Amino acid sequence: MKIIQVTDTHLLPPGRLLLGIDPAARLARAVDDIATRHADADLVVVTGDLCNDGDPEAYALLRETLAPLPCPVRLMLGNHDARPAFRKAFPDQPCDGNGFVQSFLDTGHGRLLFLDSHEAGLLGGRYCAARRAWLGEALKGAGAQPVTVFIHHPPVPDGLAHFVNIGLHDAEAVLAPLRSHPGGVRHIVFGHLHVPLAGTSRDGFAYSSGQACAHRFVTDPDEPDPWWTDGNPCYRIIMIDDFGFRAYAAEVGQPRISRAQLCAGP
Repeated sequence: MKIIQVTDTHLLPPGRLLLGIDPAARLARAVDDIATRHADADLVVVTGDLCNDGDPEAYALLRETLAPLPCPVRLMLGNHDARPAFRKAFPDQPCDGNGFVQSFLDTGHGRLLFLDSHEAGLLGGRYCAARRAWLGEALKGAGAQPVTVFIHHPPVPDGLAHFVNIGLHDAEAVLAPLRSHPGGVRHIVFGHLHVPLAGTSRDGFAYSSGQACAHRFVTDPDEPDPWWTDGNPCYRIIMIDDFGFRAYAAEVGQPRISRAQLCAGP
């Protein structure tokens, strides 16, 4: 199964810039690259901070910008989003019975879980009792299948000084049910950090974040106020198959200087 992860697109209403960057133009370049190079993808997942301020005009622009994608798209909420405006703009996106933008998808390689960590008015995330109850049922329904978790806020320590106060504030609400799942957790995928990160938690969860498609940080784990920087639009190619889980970073617009020769085997 091939999944394309895009994260932290931060769209604004048409014509507006963010830190001198046009987030919609960057996303459009990524969409064109995905449609050209990965038309065979089974799913595109955008892991939150879809829009920078939750403006209805920005969500309308997001729908227009994503329209050329030839595969299903699953959208998730981050701290910069607004759940009411999102649901009005994307009534076709699945929600749980309480209106949270979370869902699951069963595949030949386990169940995919899409969790809603957005809490209005907070930069960090929350996962309330109602959401946790839904997660419990989703894990129960997965049975012996492994699960792959998609969420905006990292539910594991990221070690970045800038995010020390704005992670998932009640991470145990997510981690505790995952620990008890008999099928195991294949991987936890998130955004929020604006830098790429991969690791394993002390209790054995493998996790990783995608690079932001819009503005990003200069990677400096110890800096509480790191510099924003520009760069090419980014996304990740995630493969889940009989070999397990793999994620490849992709950058749009890299110069091609020479084609490598095929390396012969032993």
